[in-house]
Amino acid sequence: MANLNLRDLVKTYDKTTVLHGINLEVRDGEFVVFVGPSGCGKSTTLRLIAGLEEVSSGTVEIAGRAVNNLEPKDRDIAMVFQNYAIYPHMTVRKNIGFGLRSSRAPKAEKEKRIEEVATILGMTDLLNRKPSQLSGGQRQRVAIGRAMVRDPAVFLFDEPLSNLDAQLRTQMRLEIKKLHQRVGSTIIFVTHDQVEAMTMADRIVIMKDGHIQQVGTPSEVYHKPANTFVARFIGAPAMNMLPGRVNGAGVTLDAGGAVAVPAHLPEGREVVVGVRPEDLFPGDAGAIIEGPVVVQEPLGHETLIYVTASGTEVIAKADGRTPPRVGETVRLSAAPENVHVFDAQTGEALT
Repeated sequence: MANLNLRDLVKTYDKTTVLHGINLEVRDGEFVVFVGPSGCGKSTTLRLIAGLEEVSSGTVEIAGRAVNNLEPKDRDIAMVFQNYAIYPHMTVRKNIGFGLRSSRAPKAEKEKRIEEVATILGMTDLLNRKPSQLSGGQRQRVAIGRAMVRDPAVFLFDEPLSNLDAQLRTQMRLEIKKLHQRVGSTIIFVTHDQVEAMTMADRIVIMKDGHIQQVGTPSEVYHKPANTFVARFIGAPAMNMLPGRVNGAGVTLDAGGAVAVPAHLPEGREVVVGVRPEDLFPGDAGAIIEGPVVVQEPLGHETLIYVTASGTEVIAKADGRTPPRVGETVRLSAAPENVHVFDAQTGEALT
């Protein structure tokens, strides 16, 4: 295990800069997930850590030493790709042991290490099978085992679950998290799926256009988003965004209605009020906006309702048994502590 530090990391292709001075410290044994839309720079960052791309400027440090000039094989890292690419003609035992092909350890020691990894992954009964005899999740575990057998300082995962179906992705998320809890390795995991990020990470790194937007625990990025991008990106359905203007101790919304804000803000300042759908519900107490229900989405225990107020569509959650009917006008309420206020120009959080 080891800590990982990125210092002022820049990557440029010709005249296009895709990473703009990334700074990040990953603690020993931490599970950090990079998340963001396509083209945000998360996979490029991973490839710079791995040594598959050359750093334009800045420093990659692993276990306290700069590794910019080291080959990937000398960085003490192991990488699991989106396409796990295990060898179809080899047994599980040989596929896992392939990670030790360059090791000078005695054969008995290599076999012991393969058995240890297979036990951790629950694959001892599958060691003599070929990949064609395995399920998708089992094949992914073989790819992880091939990385684990080397006992690297840092594991790098590049969207390893993207090719799996929904049920298998859920299963593999749980298995990778259990694996991290058992082994305690330092893991960098790249995904575009916010659910993977929220359920697996110790900390999440949210990226956009080659910049880090926020670093924090799943709870921090969800409940205290740094800006409107993070607020919209984390959470499904996305946070409602309601433009307005500061008026006294509150904000008058363009879509009608008003909301009180806890912090003092300059009179007349243009802001955006954010409220997550799960924090917005039908009710008169603390009502901030009203309008007719235009669509219902029943989810069983709750119902998503889409309400239009002066041309602005907002999403709220109602009781699953007795939701408001389509066409019915409802008042939507939110507790003050669940209301976020962002600057209208910069998008930065003000509360």
